Amino acid sequence: MIQEVLTLVKKDRRKLSNIPDPHQIRHQVDRRGISANDLDANEQYVQRQQGQRYVSNFPVKLLSTKEAAQTVTCLDISNKGMLVRSDEPIHTEQAVTLKFKIDGGVMPEGYEARVSIRATPIRAYEEDGDYYQAFEFEQPLNRYMKKRRWGLSIFAASLFLLFCAVIVLLMRTESVLYFKFNKFLYLYSLIAATFLLSRYVFGLFYRNVPINPHYEPGVTIIIPAFNEEQWIHRTIATCVDQDYPIDKLEIIVVDDCSTDETFRNAQLTIQELARDGERFQIAERLQLIRLAQNSGKREALVAGVEKAKHELIVFVDSDSFLEPNAIRNIVQPFQDPKMGGVSGRTEVENKYTNTMTKLQTVRYYIAFRIMKAAESYFDVVTCLSGPLSCYRKDLIEKHQKAWLKQQFLGHPATFGDDRSMTNYILKTHRTAYQDAAICSTIVPSQFNVFLKQQMRWKRSWLRESLRALTFMWKKEPLMFLFFIVGLIVPIAAPIVVVYNLIYVPIAHQVFPTTFVVGLTVMALLLSFAHLLFRKSTLWLHGLTFVLFYEFVLLWQMPIAWFTFWKSTWGTRDTPQDLEERRLKEERKMRRAALKRGGRLDGEK
Repeated sequence: MIQEVLTLVKKDRRKLSNIPDPHQIRHQVDRRGISANDLDANEQYVQRQQGQRYVSNFPVKLLSTKEAAQTVTCLDISNKGMLVRSDEPIHTEQAVTLKFKIDGGVMPEGYEARVSIRATPIRAYEEDGDYYQAFEFEQPLNRYMKKRRWGLSIFAASLFLLFCAVIVLLMRTESVLYFKFNKFLYLYSLIAATFLLSRYVFGLFYRNVPINPHYEPGVTIIIPAFNEEQWIHRTIATCVDQDYPIDKLEIIVVDDCSTDETFRNAQLTIQELARDGERFQIAERLQLIRLAQNSGKREALVAGVEKAKHELIVFVDSDSFLEPNAIRNIVQPFQDPKMGGVSGRTEVENKYTNTMTKLQTVRYYIAFRIMKAAESYFDVVTCLSGPLSCYRKDLIEKHQKAWLKQQFLGHPATFGDDRSMTNYILKTHRTAYQDAAICSTIVPSQFNVFLKQQMRWKRSWLRESLRALTFMWKKEPLMFLFFIVGLIVPIAAPIVVVYNLIYVPIAHQVFPTTFVVGLTVMALLLSFAHLLFRKSTLWLHGLTFVLFYEFVLLWQMPIAWFTFWKSTWGTRDTPQDLEERRLKEERKMRRAALKRGGRLDGEK
């Protein structure tokens, strides 16, 4: 089993440190890094991130003007300083130079780098024969990074994005000039390039809905859980520890008859939180429901909705973790009475585990910050993603019967619940994306699990896209055009790739230079966009992801064409998966019996 690499936050001495205290026993101003009481949730979040300490274990070279170089071990690090340990006394003169390397996963994305920085000793102590020293950096690491690396990253990314856009435009000019020689190919090239560039343009125009401190609607968070024993504790804890009024927020955990320790772990979590947060009314606001039998994710969600008492419903996956300002941000677009649903941004929590998770990190960010943001520009987000999404309760209740009973070609639609509910909402209301509402999720780190997940997503995308055709034409005309193009381009992509990479070289003895260059430029657009926004060394994995998509994931699409009616998940034991497994075993046994019968007949 793969060991996930997660950024380890040093635990706060306080329990539930982000909940506004109804008794005013404590104030947020004395929280680590927070400088004033009048800051909104997002400003507090930024300052808290600057003061957050992360558990670490890497060597640090300490250079002094008077003493020889000394190597110590960093135990925790923050934006402003670090704590180190040594088995011999540590040099503590006025200022020293610290040299160290921050590997991926030690701090948030973007901080991975080699650092040489001046620091001042501020606190020292000895314990169990070891020597400890706290240092304060002469400047915060984010300012150091901005001068040494981030500033260059932003400049380089902006320059290369402009360069890539110009190259795409020049190549599409070629498509116009040679259009008459191959109408299908060049028409596809023009459509695909226009569609992709438009996503980036509208994504750059996107703006987050700012926080209105006087808008605090009631919210019920529903967490459907099935065999999620490893992560359920953290999911529940982050949903409870929100910067939101306690009388306006409740959490309902629905266990879909898990076969592992999910239910038990959820019980223990609730007991622990209730004990440590009595004045936050945890026992009254947090409840656990267990279904009598494994019924599926939709049934679990509806069971939670039936118990919910607030006007807005937030769905959170059981392996997703909310940032403390997520709920306050995700409700803001609902100030528009025509807003029916909102998606938050999903980050990858285990991004540094291996290459598979790094590829998904770049893909997730672009999918949300560019693609969903572009759709949100028209108030038509086509998928309110499962890890974090918010709906009006009355709209869910209006559509829940059809949602539960949904079938396609006579087969029950068990997955794609988020895209399916989005379609119901979009028929009559707007949908949006709120970039500041952030959660992180555990993505597949194993190749076979990832492929099964992607196949499931492609099937639900095809099914729900065909459904959306029946009403999307009523939306903004330009958005409808983008929707049609976004439907055609992925479906036609396998044909175009076969034509360019196989047919043209064989039939015409010509290397497909234009196609390869175009593919490379598109990959660079994705990578440089990630570099521009995230300032992270992971941007190179955008190139790898595009190649992986073209040569692996793309070929799932033809399979999905002919199997998008299937209702199995492939990655968990749903009733449909168990039934298909049983049928496969029966077919296998029948074939074996027929084979044995054939041998016996031959012997006779």
